[in-house]
Amino acid sequence: MKKHSLKARRGLGLLATAALVLTAAGCAPAAEDITETATDTGDGTTTQAEVVLEFAQWWEPELPDGSFRALMDEFESQNPGIKVELLSGPYSTTKEQLFAGAASGTMADVVGLDGAWVNDFAKTGSLADMTKLMEATSYDQGQLASQIQIQGSTYMIPIVNFVYPLYTNDDLLASAGVTSPPTNRTEFRAAAKAVSGAGVHGWALPLSLEAPNGIQNDVMSWVWASGGSMLKDGQPDVTNSDVSDAVEFIKNIWDDGSIAPGSFTMKEQDKLEEFTNGRAAMIVSSLSHINVIRDSNPELNFSVSAMPAVDGYTGKRGIPYASWGIGVAENSEHKAEAWKLISFLMSESTNAKLSSIANAFPGNTTASPDFVQGDELFGEAFEIYQSGFPANEFVGLPVAEQLMRLFDEQFQLYLDDDISLNDMLKVAQESWVDKF
Repeated sequence: MKKHSLKARRGLGLLATAALVLTAAGCAPAAEDITETATDTGDGTTTQAEVVLEFAQWWEPELPDGSFRALMDEFESQNPGIKVELLSGPYSTTKEQLFAGAASGTMADVVGLDGAWVNDFAKTGSLADMTKLMEATSYDQGQLASQIQIQGSTYMIPIVNFVYPLYTNDDLLASAGVTSPPTNRTEFRAAAKAVSGAGVHGWALPLSLEAPNGIQNDVMSWVWASGGSMLKDGQPDVTNSDVSDAVEFIKNIWDDGSIAPGSFTMKEQDKLEEFTNGRAAMIVSSLSHINVIRDSNPELNFSVSAMPAVDGYTGKRGIPYASWGIGVAENSEHKAEAWKLISFLMSESTNAKLSSIANAFPGNTTASPDFVQGDELFGEAFEIYQSGFPANEFVGLPVAEQLMRLFDEQFQLYLDDDISLNDMLKVAQESWVDKF
């Protein structure tokens, strides 16, 4: 069912309070072209027609109950006539819905985005050019910590940024004689092997081809943690020793039997459940999942620490990170109102609130979160962030998710002993070069 039919069924109507005058070529509306409409009540007064913005994201389930809805309520109180309908679900579900919506032209008005999707959505014309929306409203872009642009136009704004530390179930490790989280690869492999057995595995590794971001978060993170790179001069370089050593390291853990079963179909949410339910002793995961784990299993004794590096490595460690990005659907009939919502979320006070409840770093350069004070785990995560450097080489790459999937396909063959390490990396390299 199309989005407009859904709204009609819900009795929301297709009323609009704003219209964007766009040319067939998609030119930017002038500021004076953004006008409100009103409805004559018949008694000499007018009322503003109510606009309902659909906002699809995976954020609400990962935040404290009611906290994100409270921000939407605050926005609605400041913008009479605009209502926000949250379409919330797990990351993988949201991704599937957005890609389906992009294909059918029924995307929600405002969408949560992963940086790996932006290039694809922009090239298919599914996302609105937010540079035009910012210019039409004379928005101060200097307050944005970053923007994801394609050919000079902004299609995604990172609202908050998350680091991906190593999570360890300290009770499981202690029961296997491991007294502290591993700091290097040798220690990690030993800990994973020691704890595996009786329904428990040392590490949960998601390698789903449907949602291949495990290559970014759980595989390449080992490369970046030791200062390595999968690129050279901006081009693919996955046959270098940094990548090959990391891939071989993971294969050794696989051969040890220390990785939780079901990796080839496992997604990020599955990985989190394995850890939360005590079936996996270690995962690499977003800082935002601390509260999810606490809410799901208050008795779980866990820690966060820096990604283990190559033995003997003393340089700064690359810290995997991901962003909650936001964009506007090109098919939206309410782009002006959608931009009002984004402006609200990116304002100094609101962005500080959101980054605090999400335990993330703000997207507004003037916002300051309070989550690092008074909570030991978040304080440790902040120290990890300060001592290293953010590392995610997939952000902004062309067809980034497809690159992950191409690597994932070969990686699975290598783990299954169907291809050698050298052949795996050679095929991956050639497929990446072709996409670049």
